[in-house]
Amino acid sequence: MPAFRQVVEKQLPNPILYMAWSPKRDLIAMANTAGELLLHRLANFQRVWILPPNENTGKEITALAWRPDGKILAFSLGDTKQVVLCDAEKAEILHLFPVDYTVSCMHWMEVQEDNSTLTSFYDSEDESNCFLPKLPTLPKSYSTTSKIFSEEKSDEVTNLLGEVRLNILVVGGASGCVELYAYGLYKTATLREITETCRSLCLSSDLKSLSVVTEKRSAENDPEIHYVQLDTGLLSSCLPELTRMARKFTHIFTLLQYLRLSLTCMCEAWEDILMQMDLRLTKFVQEKNTSTQVQDEFLELLLWGHASPELQALLMNQLTVKGLKMLGQSIESSYSSIQKLVISHLQSGSEALLYHLSEVKGMALWKQKFQPLGLDPAAIEDAITAVGSFTLKASELLQVIDKSMKNFKAFFRWLYVAMLRMSDDHVPPELNKMTQKDLAFVADFLSEHFSANEELFDRKGKYFNVERVGQYLKDEDEDLVSPPNMEGNQWVTFVQGSTHLKESPLLFPTYPQKSLHFVKRMMEGMIERCLQKPAEVIGRSVKQAVCLPLYTVPESSENTPRLFELPSLWNDKKARMHYVVFCMPEISPSKIYILRRGTDPSRCVPNGLVAIDLSCTLNTSIDDEAPAAEPPGDGTYSCLDARLYDDETLTVILRGQEEDESRGRVLAQLNLTSALSCEEEFTWDPTLRLDQQSGAIPAQGLVWGNQWRDLENMKAQFVAVNGIRKVSCVLSSNLRHIRVFEMDVEDEEEEERAEDSQEISLEQDGLDDTLTSQKGTMKDGEEQIEEEDHQRVEESGDTLEQTSGSDTL
Repeated sequence: MPAFRQVVEKQLPNPILYMAWSPKRDLIAMANTAGELLLHRLANFQRVWILPPNENTGKEITALAWRPDGKILAFSLGDTKQVVLCDAEKAEILHLFPVDYTVSCMHWMEVQEDNSTLTSFYDSEDESNCFLPKLPTLPKSYSTTSKIFSEEKSDEVTNLLGEVRLNILVVGGASGCVELYAYGLYKTATLREITETCRSLCLSSDLKSLSVVTEKRSAENDPEIHYVQLDTGLLSSCLPELTRMARKFTHIFTLLQYLRLSLTCMCEAWEDILMQMDLRLTKFVQEKNTSTQVQDEFLELLLWGHASPELQALLMNQLTVKGLKMLGQSIESSYSSIQKLVISHLQSGSEALLYHLSEVKGMALWKQKFQPLGLDPAAIEDAITAVGSFTLKASELLQVIDKSMKNFKAFFRWLYVAMLRMSDDHVPPELNKMTQKDLAFVADFLSEHFSANEELFDRKGKYFNVERVGQYLKDEDEDLVSPPNMEGNQWVTFVQGSTHLKESPLLFPTYPQKSLHFVKRMMEGMIERCLQKPAEVIGRSVKQAVCLPLYTVPESSENTPRLFELPSLWNDKKARMHYVVFCMPEISPSKIYILRRGTDPSRCVPNGLVAIDLSCTLNTSIDDEAPAAEPPGDGTYSCLDARLYDDETLTVILRGQEEDESRGRVLAQLNLTSALSCEEEFTWDPTLRLDQQSGAIPAQGLVWGNQWRDLENMKAQFVAVNGIRKVSCVLSSNLRHIRVFEMDVEDEEEEERAEDSQEISLEQDGLDDTLTSQKGTMKDGEEQIEEEDHQRVEESGDTLEQTSGSDTL
């Protein structure tokens, strides 16, 4: 009996290009040729969600990677050159960032090192909550194209940041471009040591080295595979400092996103109807026959109650009493919403940003610890100053809103009464009272806002700028149309008259001529420069430790999806070693090669290169009473795909040398313990490629017992495995036909029987009678899982939930 069982078999409509199991849940993510990203759960291969291609993000998926906690899925897009972080629960795009190259591979690693310094940092991670209020969620009614914060889920910041323990997303692409992103957000390093195209990556969990499989053209212009090991010792030696710095920068990054979305909500709260007054007054100037100014027309109406025929037509026919009321309500509602967003979101977000930048500045001043990582106190100080300027500009906007609301309220109240009198309607007594103070207030408003501006007409095509708030929300480089009047401001006068304060670095610059968007972009640029310096310094510290030429690629594999190509990489966290599994079908078709390197580049690993000989048969069984079935063909096999299931087990797809198409291919589990304990050493000649000296590599045969299964009626070609969840997914050569297997089923079934009182009553002998009875038991279990899972999906509306043998999201 095989030690694993098939639970799903599906034919998919579109060819699968990439597939990856979640590290924490029984979920598999797949990308197809249609540009769709799909998430399926193990039970009955139920589809959880599908993310269709988007013109704004892209349609050509080139790589996949799961965050170690299984909550976020990263994928890259080749047509738009972007990396996208997607919420695994709701298929929502949480964040995306551009890259300068087409991504060809990704790897997301979690640091496993623990020490007292890191433990204390993990415990104190939330200390900022003691000093900073919780950021309010953005209003649900405001739609944004890239939601990171929503009313439905107030902890989106925590979800995007993930756990405190450091994890790093490694992104590689053409021309040897390799970048490291702490927590998948902050660019920690840009590596320049590799010049060839990256095909796969693996960063060790102790951060001491990075394994990269590259491809370059040989002298004969054939694709040539190299293994490169990069020394990332600085990351390892400064791990506590790196974690603190990365966590702070990630907080800063998410706060910038929060401020961007807050500003977006403010722009959406601003109504276009507020522009009607300016446009109608401009049209009035262009059409009126008199030479009098508009402000004179309104002042005459204010003082004497008389309006020219042109002004009366403007007010009664174009603006109308009903339109005036609607305009007043729109202005009050819009300004109130913007004012609340500035106070609750912009100011609170800016305060949190200043707090975290100040802590980063403190780190930078601790040169003994943080100077090797490239923290620059001067650049951080510039960023703090820019945030201060943004805060002042937000306060200036609040003053403009407050003044505008008072002005418009008084103006519309007077104009409403005047229009009622023009139409001979009844004027309510409470509106008919107007003091001398109110009269002077409206007169000042008319003289300031209703004077025609020829320069403004040349710039904007209008003579007036009655509405002053919208200019702050426009994403333009031009100066404000109507900057605030600072004449008479005692503080401005005092600062300008003081020699010392005028140039003091303690005072934040105000930029009175610029919009809020302009100051926000300037702040982002300063913070970006602050973040770039450590990435450059850390990137320069990474050096190439090893470069081993392996073999040339057969031309027949040029069209194979890159994710499915060997070599495959693995990091043995306990033994602190890198594994490279590959085949050389042109040289040794029946052998699998395993290259091992210590994560510390200076460490020498015995038996660093061994070969597994597949020429032995599969029918050797440890169970004499139930011998394994005869394998197809003559017992000599070649490897089509190989992935490490765990530190000691290799999952492979095999093909017989004389393949019987009716019987299919073989899925097998190879125990590597005996092969890796080989005492025979291989002496590597650095002047030759490995395939040119492959005859000297020590080879080992393995006894496989019942750890294999014949894949009938399927031309299996590729496999994706997850040893933690004990699952594998086999894909056919046409990239459409898949089979999903649960591995190590015998042990799991014994646990289930121990927990289930009904199955405890069954006789053990009856369970072991025949293979047919065992398969029947498995089938019943599958049907029960399918029925329960289908019921849950219907109740939850196709969202992720707990399934049998699975964790919850």
